[in-house]
Amino acid sequence: MSLNHQKYHSFAIKLSQLRSDLIAKQLDAPQLRQYTTSLQQFFQREIIPLADEDANSPDVGQVQSYLTEMSKQLRLLEIDVTFFQAARQASTIQQRVDAISDRLATLIQYCHAIVRGE
Repeated sequence: MSLNHQKYHSFAIKLSQLRSDLIAKQLDAPQLRQYTTSLQQFFQREIIPLADEDANSPDVGQVQSYLTEMSKQLRLLEIDVTFFQAARQASTIQQRVDAISDRLATLIQYCHAIVRGE
């Protein structure tokens, strides 16, 4: 596995861990906010620079598209977390958890697709 693929794999593991902790209700709102901020920082620091390194790759356009979508999904994740923090009723909280979980699953799928070269 190349170094770039390892970074995507590491990001996917971080996303999966957050998703697991969220589903198991092991995170409160401040912890969730902190974790998503950490994910955003990892993405900016470790993943975005990979686009420049892959500039000579034959599938650079596809990777760039995935990175654009991942960036968008991370911004939407921040909004989902804000809504989660504001939720007070159990049913609303569960809806927010489901939305966050779905968004994390999408991000994980993007990481896997990049690694597989799809």
